[in-house]
Amino acid sequence: MAHTTGEFEVKIIPQTDREIPMLARMTIDKQFHGGIEGSSQGQMLSAGTAVKESAGYVAIERVEGTLDGKKGSFVLQHTATMNRGVPSLTVTIVPDSGTDELTGISGSFNIRMEDGKHFYDLNYSFD
Repeated sequence: MAHTTGEFEVKIIPQTDREIPMLARMTIDKQFHGGIEGSSQGQMLSAGTAVKESAGYVAIERVEGTLDGKKGSFVLQHTATMNRGVPSLTVTIVPDSGTDELTGISGSFNIRMEDGKHFYDLNYSFD
């Protein structure tokens, strides 16, 4: 299993074409630096609750660029909840989503927040 890390900037844009109570849809645009040099675009669905620190979201994003010098793309799937302030997040590479030099990639992606900045840790391997 290989490991790489880096930083990313994210822009989340709420989509307001259809209002549904407690639910929201957003687009995601990211710029990656470090082991991943590239960008991603995706979609997020979220649900809030009457309890301020409880919520959930799912998202799919397509990452395109280079990973440790290998060019291609892959898709990340996010599943997250916040249970009264306690976070749980799982982000995995969608099986068989890798293209070009990233064909056969699998792995897990972790997001960290430090001093208001976003960082990632990616553990990955190839079939």
